[in-house]
Amino acid sequence: MSIHKNHIFKGALMLMAAGTLASCSDSFLEERPLSFYEPGTTYTTEAGLQSALAQCDKQLKTYRIDGNWNNVGIFTNYLMSDVGMYAKTDMGGGFQDNFDAKLTPTSGMAGGGDANYMQRFWDQGYQMVKYANSILSYVDKVNGLSDEIRDAYKGRAYFHRAYAYYNLCLQFGDIPLVTKLLEVPKRDYKSTSKEAVFQMLVHDLEFAVEHVPSQSKMSLVGQVNQEACMQLLIKCYLVVGEYAKAEAMATDLINNHGLKLMTEPFGVWQPSGNEKTWKVTRNVVWDLHRTPNIANPANKETIMLISNSNDQDFATYNVMRACFAHWSNSVIRDPHGMATPGNNIARNNKNYNDTLDWVRVAGRGIAVNRTSYFYNKTIWSYDGETDWQDLRHNRKVGNWMEMEDFKYNNPKSSCYGQHYQLYADKDYVNSEGKTLVHKGDILCSDTIRSWYPTPLYQCYILDTPNENNKGANQFQGASGKGANGDMYLFRLAETYLLRAEARFYQGNTAGAAEDVNAIRRRANAKKMFKTVTIGDIMAERARELYLEEFRQAEMVRVSWCLARSGQPDEWGNTYDLKTWDKQEGTDLNGGSYWYRRCTVYNVFNHDYGKGQQGNQTFEYKINKHNLFWPIPNSAITANNKGQLRQNFGYDGYDENVKEWTNYEDAIADE
Repeated sequence: MSIHKNHIFKGALMLMAAGTLASCSDSFLEERPLSFYEPGTTYTTEAGLQSALAQCDKQLKTYRIDGNWNNVGIFTNYLMSDVGMYAKTDMGGGFQDNFDAKLTPTSGMAGGGDANYMQRFWDQGYQMVKYANSILSYVDKVNGLSDEIRDAYKGRAYFHRAYAYYNLCLQFGDIPLVTKLLEVPKRDYKSTSKEAVFQMLVHDLEFAVEHVPSQSKMSLVGQVNQEACMQLLIKCYLVVGEYAKAEAMATDLINNHGLKLMTEPFGVWQPSGNEKTWKVTRNVVWDLHRTPNIANPANKETIMLISNSNDQDFATYNVMRACFAHWSNSVIRDPHGMATPGNNIARNNKNYNDTLDWVRVAGRGIAVNRTSYFYNKTIWSYDGETDWQDLRHNRKVGNWMEMEDFKYNNPKSSCYGQHYQLYADKDYVNSEGKTLVHKGDILCSDTIRSWYPTPLYQCYILDTPNENNKGANQFQGASGKGANGDMYLFRLAETYLLRAEARFYQGNTAGAAEDVNAIRRRANAKKMFKTVTIGDIMAERARELYLEEFRQAEMVRVSWCLARSGQPDEWGNTYDLKTWDKQEGTDLNGGSYWYRRCTVYNVFNHDYGKGQQGNQTFEYKINKHNLFWPIPNSAITANNKGQLRQNFGYDGYDENVKEWTNYEDAIADE
């Protein structure tokens, strides 16, 4: 595949379109003017379609991030997973720790600032649906288009709509199906079963794969290509049980589209923030995740990217701020008892030391979201040995940082220049004979927020605006215009892991192992598998796709696939397709595969998941029914001439509420 230049269609969408399922309004899927132009006029030309398609492309980015200063939207899909957890302890015993008690259709859904984004995923998902439907509703009315070009527009619109519904169904379960722009407001929707929605997605994406051009035939990147349609269709094939088709399409994508796993350093060399403080030895995994290399023509692993390096459409992506440990927190003491022994120090500060410039290396982390012990420790251990050779977990080359790699840089600390310690290695007695620190004392009183490792290769972004400001001491990531915050939507590494799943569901565990090993060989991992469980595949997804995949949604998808295929999980459990999503309770037995992974591999519902951090108490709990998030009550009440089905386990659930089980019937009802 050849990527010619980092550019996507730009322009404003000018139309009057059906609105989203709003969170703060009584209007439900009603018309909302987005400009003063009439849609019929706008869509009489191909330029109007290009403008609408540009809005669809931009919405992919908005769906994932929205320029929030403290948080990263995608991490909402990690808060109830095996990989991540909420960590901003100064917010109190907030919503994001005890989902069992606080996640309801009327509370805990909406968020801003440091909160979650569940309501936002509902709203922005239906925004994506709306923009795609705009194209589909008008493309046949544009004169002068050849069938080939017209079908390509349709295929791209199908992809955008399918991407939205794929995530909406895996987050919210049975949902309203909207496939067209409305001439009048509609308030009598019924839910459509997630099974029926996925049947539609397969139908639409098969059309898209046939009619959307391959990237090699396009001069622009960031726009939907055939390969991206194939990747999404593979996932949908897995959901509906078409495992052989999923495997065949993955093999086609791997072998016949000019794609390959990157195995050698390539592209732009962009070191850590300060090599004198933290040196990165150049390696392929580091290069693969540098934002300028995502759209680099040398990168043959990119299937589709999300462009976030154009000043016009730039969105703040402060991933280093949101996800890195709060290493400069006062809850950390040095071995002599002094608080805040590490500081973010600007380069024009008299206390600046070029060899202790941690803020440019590890950012001004505030740890809104953190990784779990499972991600930080467990998945890198095999047969009692930790794999430090794997490039994704390699401190020697600089890709991975433990807290003990930091050094105290506060000149007031008598331990200045020494490595951080979690526990005191001896007593410290001051000049007055008072023992300030005893041997064995813990030196960090909030290990949730301020003591966990950093997958630097995944999350480091050169903060260009602050790099150009000598007085800056708040390095965040892609913090403003001029920064490059490009992101992967899909890359080939995931294709291998999807094919591994397809093979696993068909009983070919040796073939699945070959695909997992392809990823592991590139990473220089020590252990190779002869056979794999679904747990091995999911662990490899965690290692490889942190903050690329929507983790909870993918865990739900795999839970569904296990129930459909009848294959066992890593503990030998099998699941019933009739009951996998209808479980209740907080005990450690039973539940879906999602629930088992959360409770086995993370802190949820264990006694050690409840802890006092300063003046705050966090209690990490989930219920089995939290597999799906609740349908927002605002959407249910706005649909006042019909009845949407609430998800199992939440207030308002009624299994007798009728829903569409055939997507053609749902479409006809529109």
